[in-house]
Amino acid sequence: MITNFEYYVAGLLLLIIAFLVMKKVASCLVKIVVTIILVVILVAAYYMYYR
Repeated sequence: MITNFEYYVAGLLLLIIAFLVMKKVASCLVKIVVTIILVVILVAAYYMYYR
């Protein structure tokens, strides 16, 4: 079972990757889509391991 520390490290890595991707992308719409996808991934990971 994944620990809280591992969950937070994975979330931090996703945020860092999202930041790097958003720096490369100029379109606001694409930034919104990427952010929504990352939030969905974090929520899905939370429910998969903590329900």
